[in-house]
Amino acid sequence: MKKIRNIILVAIALIATSCGEDFLEQKDLYHRSDESYYKTPEDIEEALAGAYAALPIDAGNNNPIIVSELLSDDRFGGGGSNDDGFHGTDAFSVASSDYYMDLFETTWAGILRVNLILKRFDQAEFENEDDRNQALGETYFLRAFFYFRLCQFFGPMPLRLEPDAPTKIPRAAPEEIYGQIAFDLKTAIELMPAVAFNPLDASQRARLGHATKWAAEGLMGRVFLFYTGYYGQTSIALPDGGTITSQDVIGWLDDCIENSGHGLLSDFRNNWTYANVNVNYPFAADNNLVWADGAALNKETVFAIKYSIYGGWSSNLGQELSYSNQNVLYSGLRQQRHLPFGEGWGSGPVNPQLWDSFEEGDLRREGSILNLNIPNPEEGPIMDNFVWGSDNQMHETGLWSKKYLPVYDSVPGENRIASIYFIQYPSQDNMQLWNMQDDILIRFADIMLMSAELGSPNAQSYVDLIRGRAELDPVTVTLDVIKAERRHELVGEGFRYFDLLRWHDAEAAFAVATNIPVKNVGADVIYTVDYRPETGGFLPLPQSEVTLSDGQLEQTPGWD
Repeated sequence: MKKIRNIILVAIALIATSCGEDFLEQKDLYHRSDESYYKTPEDIEEALAGAYAALPIDAGNNNPIIVSELLSDDRFGGGGSNDDGFHGTDAFSVASSDYYMDLFETTWAGILRVNLILKRFDQAEFENEDDRNQALGETYFLRAFFYFRLCQFFGPMPLRLEPDAPTKIPRAAPEEIYGQIAFDLKTAIELMPAVAFNPLDASQRARLGHATKWAAEGLMGRVFLFYTGYYGQTSIALPDGGTITSQDVIGWLDDCIENSGHGLLSDFRNNWTYANVNVNYPFAADNNLVWADGAALNKETVFAIKYSIYGGWSSNLGQELSYSNQNVLYSGLRQQRHLPFGEGWGSGPVNPQLWDSFEEGDLRREGSILNLNIPNPEEGPIMDNFVWGSDNQMHETGLWSKKYLPVYDSVPGENRIASIYFIQYPSQDNMQLWNMQDDILIRFADIMLMSAELGSPNAQSYVDLIRGRAELDPVTVTLDVIKAERRHELVGEGFRYFDLLRWHDAEAAFAVATNIPVKNVGADVIYTVDYRPETGGFLPLPQSEVTLSDGQLEQTPGWD
């Protein structure tokens, strides 16, 4: 994803080389006020790039997928013996009073940026009405996305709809904040043009990573299910007096399913980078897998965070750690690389109970989880060379979430292996910077399952299609069936924990996740996750933010 500072620098370079003496008359290219900015579609595009830049998180331990996965019953803390943050997230304790500051602060930065755009948007003069509506719709989508992310992790947040709104205000009521989130998404859905996904369309490929009408419809489903489920409601009241019902949401989700141009891939496993045909991976070759190569060609990806080769540690050089995929880095094998999988920080070993929960013959099990406990020639050299307890690895089960493992291959002409992205784009020879795989945030299969859960008349056919792709027989759709399908279809994608919360199943799920054999630094121990229901399932706010609020912002209940 390009960041706003990079776009501005490119724009400056173009002005300098094409405008001759006119360039000398530009008084200030770096310090433009919001009164003088937001005047053109290009200004809006640059500002939106800055808002999108708040989707990824610099601190990998605060990556939203990582955090939600470690909170769930399906993944353990992992990492090394000193990785107190991983262990604290998994065990519902805190490593430090401001441990989740990056997640909190970056998301609020995104809200501020979109509020600035919305305040001045009408200053911009668009020649094309569709372009205007698309840009404005994306802005509303992002505000909804950022607020929803905060509310899922921390509970209801203060509601600030203006960039200069007071900062020291209390949390909003759930119905108020979710009403605004739903209103923003409804506005985005109504504004953005209904352009069907087409991977051959150059204009669409140029805007990969941007929200669409279909992404807004999908996110509306997620918001509605979480709010109504967690808070025991049947609808969402909007701030303009309107109401959103389950039938409204079914209509939007089914619209996406029928008209978006998105769809299921023929093979579930082709969603994931390990299916790259250029990689020496017997599992992929034996199963004739062909990776759908990110959102550019993947019709199943409705919305994703895009990453690049420009990761780094120096913001002054236009580089930031969040340019590279920290979810993939943190999910990698701890300090070891064996074809086809590479190294990382070893967070999130998989609970063996998840492996055992799959139906026999469900290809999603081996497609989602790397199992080092069962000899399998298809998994390649890793089965013979993997080192248990490497670099003080904790909570080791021999099971790893395969979807976001770093994928490596042999470096041509060299006696080593490295990320496939470094081999293709040899600019960042550093295992912390070279992961570029998308974080898929909204996938078509998830949209089908949400519509089925809400009671779409097509529910049975949606579930049959998803199960059929996994080579499973049809079953009559019930809520329990949908719960199982979500658990197995969406392994490792960051949804399990929030599903447990909205179904009010968290306590029951964690009551089962007890006395599980794991290895800590190679030694056999028994592990149990202690869920804390008094927190409502939400994370603690950074304590420094609570202190700065002068008593207006209350700490999350249960974390006092």
